[in-house]
Amino acid sequence: MRLLGVDVAYALSPQAKGKVERPYRWLQDRIVRTCALEGIGEVTQARTVLREELERYNHHQVHSTTREIPGLRFGKAVAAGNSLFRPFSLPQPYTSAKDVFCLRDRRMVNAYRRISLFGHEIRIPTVPLYEDVDVHMVPNSDKGTMEIRIWWNRQPVHSVALPLQGFRVHL
Repeated sequence: MRLLGVDVAYALSPQAKGKVERPYRWLQDRIVRTCALEGIGEVTQARTVLREELERYNHHQVHSTTREIPGLRFGKAVAAGNSLFRPFSLPQPYTSAKDVFCLRDRRMVNAYRRISLFGHEIRIPTVPLYEDVDVHMVPNSDKGTMEIRIWWNRQPVHSVALPLQGFRVHL
């Protein structure tokens, strides 16, 4: 998220923290009660209840504190330029969202102009020996592959798709 200029903003007071948590607690309680009253026990049915409650809360219900409908209030704030939301744009030098929203690692090119990644040897012929490269990994579970995008000196230098099997990610 640092690439996009997004930073964590902590609540500076208990009141500010409660202002964020209170609606979620209220919504969670309401969904649980609705599911219990309607005899809903399946997650797919509960998702429908969640969508309906979010629609009602955001676009129909007058908020008890602001006395405005949240969706309308947000629309006014955006129109007035009083919002921290901004359009998404790719930071330089990236040309694909895959290079922003991906798993990342760094590797050093060895004496054979290769890097090792989870038991796979990947040849990187254009990078000088012993240079660090940025490895961007984009999993594709539908195809069962991991797209590997290698960057060096803020330039893409290699791309390869490997079988997803064998990749381990520790968060």
